[in-house]
Amino acid sequence: MTTEQLYEELNYVNHSREKRLHYANLVIANPDLISKLLEILFMVDDKVSCRAAWVFEFMCGENLEASIPYLDLFTEHMHKVHLDPAVRPVAKVCEYLTKAYYSKTDNQIKTALTPKHKERIIEACFDYMINDEKIAPKAYAMNTLYLLGQDYDWIHPELALILERDYQMQSSGFKARARHILKKIKK
Repeated sequence: MTTEQLYEELNYVNHSREKRLHYANLVIANPDLISKLLEILFMVDDKVSCRAAWVFEFMCGENLEASIPYLDLFTEHMHKVHLDPAVRPVAKVCEYLTKAYYSKTDNQIKTALTPKHKERIIEACFDYMINDEKIAPKAYAMNTLYLLGQDYDWIHPELALILERDYQMQSSGFKARARHILKKIKK
């Protein structure tokens, strides 16, 4: 399948779990499509990029290790993603990667995720926290940053500062997650 054919296929992806899972499994079964999927995802001004982001998120949810050969590409370009429906899945993938990295069970992400990847994830997540993003990317970002703060001692104080500063102006969902993260930071 060419990039153009995949692009056309992505027009059939919608919000339904069934469709996103179908295309995620298609990509998992054909790993050569992952680079094409990312190419479409990083067409950041195209609405179809959002559909590519949904499929990439589902693919990572099903088989995160399939993303390993593409971590450089993903982390290098993820900061360019700006359409709301694409930002949320990118933030979710960052959370998946970080959770796997700090997981108690052995996995390939622990060796594949380099300091450079982590730095790019940290930068993107702080951008999500300080920019005018919806609650979901902020929630994924605060969890990701909390986990990465185990290795970078400057992250927790910065994260706490942002959470406390923005607390009053945010939604109840943000406040609930912020309280949870702040409690963990203060332990």
